[in-house]
Amino acid sequence: MQPTKLIWMNGKLTDWQQANVHVLTHALHYGSGAFEGIRVYKTPDGPAVFRLKEHIERLYYSSSVLSLNIPFKKEELCKGVVDLLRENGLEQGYIRPLAFFGYGVMGLNPRGGETNVIIACWPWGAYLPHDSINIKISKYIRIHPQSTVADAKLCGHYVNSIMAALEVRGTQYHEALFLDYKGEVAEGPGENFFMIKGNELITPPLGAILAGITRDTVMQIAQASGYKVTERPIKAEEIYTADEAFFTGTAAEVTPIGSINDKPLGAGGVGPISGKIKQAYLDVVYGKNPEYKHMLTYVS
Repeated sequence: MQPTKLIWMNGKLTDWQQANVHVLTHALHYGSGAFEGIRVYKTPDGPAVFRLKEHIERLYYSSSVLSLNIPFKKEELCKGVVDLLRENGLEQGYIRPLAFFGYGVMGLNPRGGETNVIIACWPWGAYLPHDSINIKISKYIRIHPQSTVADAKLCGHYVNSIMAALEVRGTQYHEALFLDYKGEVAEGPGENFFMIKGNELITPPLGAILAGITRDTVMQIAQASGYKVTERPIKAEEIYTADEAFFTGTAAEVTPIGSINDKPLGAGGVGPISGKIKQAYLDVVYGKNPEYKHMLTYVS
């Protein structure tokens, strides 16, 4: 990670090295926080944040699951993101808003602890820097939706993702794929999943997965491009007969999947539809498609 100069912390721009918390911060011990991942892109009209409002709205939703009341208006956090990018001079990279219970209480009930909100940003390239990736089905399953609120983006949920990421570390696989408690396809450790059969894009329904903002964007792009988009349960054995597949996410953007459990999909590599969807997505986030400029918040 390449540090920038400042971090927005509880309403103030703070030196990167001074943005510290106590070692007894509640979220450090129990995962009692909610976060977002957002990207800023260098467009012909200057730096632009992709779907900023939707990300901040999801942060408030996720925080509400923990009864974590963010003491700022949504508009203030949106302004905080823009101010931070401007002051750091960051034209392209990653943005991390985080709301969490801080110091003051210890024990599973976080109420009474202080609430902290930070926004950090830094330069960051491709999360999965390959034309296409090889993945495997994880031995771990996606968190059961009856043991948590599965569509909230909570810090503690990502221990599940860490375990899957460690499982493939040092292997020939670039990423893992979770099944859910029913043995159906869920998502990657930090990505939503799509498979393609013919001219149809198929993705798991909401319920046991994160309601991805990139996922939603790709669905809009695909439908506008004439493809059929279907949300339905996907049996694990189905994915091996897919023509193509890809992951979506703020970090992963659109990442084609070449093989699953060592079985190539189609001809392997980047499939023709995956490639078109990826390029169309990049045109949107880089401000090259005027029909989607409403998704961009410019840093002026």
